Amino acid sequence: MNEQLVEQITKMVVEKLQTAKQGQSSPSDREMPVKLFSDRPAGQSVETKSADRVPDGKVTFHNTAEKNVAAPAVKTVNTNDSCKVARKEQPAEHVNLEELRKKTPARVGVGRAGSRPKTNAWLQFRLDHAAAVDAVYGEVPDDLLQQLNLFQVHSKVKDKEEYIRRPDLGRRLSDDSKAIVKEKCKHAPTVQIVASNGLSAKAIEENLKDVFLSLQQSLANLNIEVGTPFYIDKGRVALMDEIGEMLQPDVVVMLIGERPGLVSAESLSAYLCYKPRIGTIEADRMVISNIHKGGIPPVEAGAYLGTVIQKVLKYEASGVSLVKKEG
Repeated sequence: MNEQLVEQITKMVVEKLQTAKQGQSSPSDREMPVKLFSDRPAGQSVETKSADRVPDGKVTFHNTAEKNVAAPAVKTVNTNDSCKVARKEQPAEHVNLEELRKKTPARVGVGRAGSRPKTNAWLQFRLDHAAAVDAVYGEVPDDLLQQLNLFQVHSKVKDKEEYIRRPDLGRRLSDDSKAIVKEKCKHAPTVQIVASNGLSAKAIEENLKDVFLSLQQSLANLNIEVGTPFYIDKGRVALMDEIGEMLQPDVVVMLIGERPGLVSAESLSAYLCYKPRIGTIEADRMVISNIHKGGIPPVEAGAYLGTVIQKVLKYEASGVSLVKKEG
C-alpha cells in the first residue's frame, strides 16, 4: 500500500480517537510522538532521539522500523577468471586423466550426464555388446578353412544354445567325427594342431590364418614334425584330452576363440599340453591368450608358440610341471 495513504488513514483514526477523548484527558497526559516512515532512503542508518514532550492533542509519528544496517560490500567476480583459477587448482590426477586413458582400453573417466552415461559412451557400450553377441553366435567362413586346408568335424553339441548350457558336450567329439579324425589324421605325430571357434567365431576369422601359418613356419624352422591339422566346430579346451587319447601326439596345440568381452570380441588363445589324456588336470595346460590386433600380434604369437613347444618337448612337461623342471 502507498505510504502516504497509510499515513493519512492513520491520522484520521488518531483524530477520531482524540475527538472522542476530548475533555477526558488530564493536562499531565503526554503522548509519545509517532512516525511511521522515515524520509531517508533505505540502506542508511537512522539515529533515534528521545522524543520531546508536546502539548496535549498533538500527535507526532515515530519511526517504528528497525535501524538499517549498511549492506556489506559485494565483490564482483569475473566468471571467466574464476574458471581459469579453478582449472589451475585442479589436482594432478585430474590433469593427467586423458594421458592415463590413452594407456588402457577400459572405460575409465568417461563421465556422465546426470545419472546416466554420456551418449557417446553409451552408444559405444551398446556397439561392443552387440559385437560380443555376434562373436558367440557367429559362424566361421568355409572359405577360410579351405584356404588353410583344414577339414571340419563336430563336437557332441547340436547348437549354440546347447553349447552354452552344456560345456561337457563340447569336450567330446561326436561318434562320426571320431571316425573321420582316425581316418584322416596321422597317428602319433610330435605336434597336433587343432582349431575351434569356441566362444568367438570372430576370433578365428580374424586371427587364425596369421597364427596358423606363422606357427607352421616356426615348427618347420625348428624341425619339429606336425600332424594333420583340423577344425572342430563348437569345441571346448578340454577336448584336446580326447584328441590326445585318439592320436597319441607328444604335444597338442588348440587355437580357440575366447569368450568375448566389451573391449575385444576377437581374442584368440593358444592352449598347449604335453601328452594330454582324459582326466588331465588344468595345471598341466599352458595358454597364450589375448592374441588379436589390440593385444599380441597374431604373427608374433605363432612364432613364439614354436619356441614354447620346443621347450615343452625338451623338458617333457607343460604347465606347472614345466615351471618346476625349468626352475
